[in-house]
Amino acid sequence: MGEKETKEQRMDELIRILNEASEAYYNGQDEAMSNFEWDALFDELKALEEESGIVRANSPTANTGAEAKGSSREPHEFPALSLAKTKSVEELKKWAGDREIWLSWKLDGLTLVATYDGGHLSKLLTRGNGTVGNNITFLGPAINELPERVDYEGHLVVRGEAVISYPDFELINETAEDGEKYANPRNLASGTLNLDDAEKVKERHISFRAFTLVYIPEPLSSWGKRMELLSRLGFKVVEREKTDASSLEEVIKRWTKRIENGEMIYPADGLVLCYEDNDYASSGSVTGHHQLSAGYAFKWEDTAAETVLKEIEWSCAVSTISPVAVFEPVNLEGTVVSRASLCNISECERLGIGGKGSVLSCIKANKIIPKIIGVKEAKGVFEVPSSCPVCHAKTEIRVSLSGTKTLRCTNENCPARNLKRYTRFVSKSGLDIDGLSVETLLTFMNAGLIGEFSDIFRLPEHFDTIMEMEGFGKKSCENLGSAIERSRRADPVNLIFSLCIPMVGTDAAKKLIRSLGFEGFLERLEKHEGFEDLNGVGPERSASILSWYENERFRREFEKLLDELTLIPSGPESPGAPQKLSGMSFVITGNVNIYRNRDEFKAYVESQGGTVTGSVSKKTAFLVNNDTESTSSKNRKAKELGIPIISEEEFVSRFGSGAYEDGGSAADGGTQ
Repeated sequence: MGEKETKEQRMDELIRILNEASEAYYNGQDEAMSNFEWDALFDELKALEEESGIVRANSPTANTGAEAKGSSREPHEFPALSLAKTKSVEELKKWAGDREIWLSWKLDGLTLVATYDGGHLSKLLTRGNGTVGNNITFLGPAINELPERVDYEGHLVVRGEAVISYPDFELINETAEDGEKYANPRNLASGTLNLDDAEKVKERHISFRAFTLVYIPEPLSSWGKRMELLSRLGFKVVEREKTDASSLEEVIKRWTKRIENGEMIYPADGLVLCYEDNDYASSGSVTGHHQLSAGYAFKWEDTAAETVLKEIEWSCAVSTISPVAVFEPVNLEGTVVSRASLCNISECERLGIGGKGSVLSCIKANKIIPKIIGVKEAKGVFEVPSSCPVCHAKTEIRVSLSGTKTLRCTNENCPARNLKRYTRFVSKSGLDIDGLSVETLLTFMNAGLIGEFSDIFRLPEHFDTIMEMEGFGKKSCENLGSAIERSRRADPVNLIFSLCIPMVGTDAAKKLIRSLGFEGFLERLEKHEGFEDLNGVGPERSASILSWYENERFRREFEKLLDELTLIPSGPESPGAPQKLSGMSFVITGNVNIYRNRDEFKAYVESQGGTVTGSVSKKTAFLVNNDTESTSSKNRKAKELGIPIISEEEFVSRFGSGAYEDGGSAADGGTQ
């Protein structure tokens, strides 16, 4: 076989490997390889293509991404062309020339294209392969900071990144009900937006960051002003800085340092540079699927280091037992690293992990997360434990629909398996107990200090033991003790939320307490009367509440908990409590923006002693209409009678907004 045939075979092999990895990357599947590995293979393929002059039609060097999956595929109005990539600052300086340029983060999530018509979000597509994407418009309301309405009546196309923050990623990964660990925040964001469940998407706190204004009918050449326009319209826009070739190296170093110092809450895998003159950028040539003058993506050089495996530690959270590589300390990107998650059994098998003494190659992915990218030399045998490290019950290997192997604890009562219930219990929407992070809860569970909710209130009895644990001291115990004592005075709404009753979140808890008060709620539970007659509860949620209470374990846990708490009166239990809107009558018309719907708006008014009617009369205190200048019949009637017309924002400014005063209410949900 000739040298040419050998090179072409290697090209075909690289194309297959890279395309399979891209399909996993863009369609929310398990990560096939790290960015470090992908870039190395991509560079090898590109060099072979340049040397041979051959570029296959399916080569990733000539394509934007993987083919969009799903039945709701649609073509992009404006192709989402990818940027040329480089790791050379000198190459960027040459590209910039004597022009002003902008630098921004290359966020590592899932690219979305949002289209607006008449001020409303009319279409939301994933990037897909750059020419065709999946239509996920129905998920728009579930994505944080993606406006459903904008103050612009024309045709508007915006491109941005759907991202999940590191804290949310870590929490979701630790408490994932399905037991599957995600490799990184981008993988989680992509997988989430492949779901058909808007409520599940909302729970995962995906945020949208606009990074370019693709189309607007009016002439506006300045890239900076285009981004300012997006900000004025209500978009959260990617952070940016104007610079030029002379100062580019200093700016890149400064932004890179922010990544190395851990200042970024959202993942970024590089920087994006574009021209200030958008007209000039748009006039550039297009080669394959790359628009050469539109911009450049600067990718950091990942520094790999070799180290030696000391052991694989198995950590149980929820029902999944995950492997963690513990290795000889090694200096990476200015910090000493000695541990890295291996995600699951499949990842260990893919890497070819052995036992103690194996030589590993490690990087800090995106300069933040330690990651094993390869095994230089495997020694010994990779062993999967047969018992849970927390409760010592039997383990079993499960294979997901995607083929991923994970290790599970088979004991339904394993303390670690119930971790998500405890994180909800101590959350701000629950009993708000500071100092009990996921890691701390798991530590206390592993030590046998927490087995049910009421045990949390007895933790001070174990402070002598806790102070002997790594990371805990006298001051941290004092702070935790104070937080526990504060939480003993509980609002019934927070208590109900914290119980993790399936289908009962903050909103449903409020409806129960406003309608019945806590004593009324408790009485119905004990009499098994149900709650389907209450507005906003319904038969399905009512059955879920009763089923929860019938579970002896949950009922006993609830009863013990009540002995530890003093409930703050609310709802019908406290007729003497101050009510902001007592005796006031309101009419609410038009669309609402702050509240989810008019029913929720009405519920707040009524909770504060006010009433909501359907027509304007002399008894009306205020007409609430976001279009205060409307010529509608209600606006005209209010003006005739001298009734003040206020916007929803003005209402909130004057009278508060209930659940929204703390930044939003939790979506109904629940775990068992």
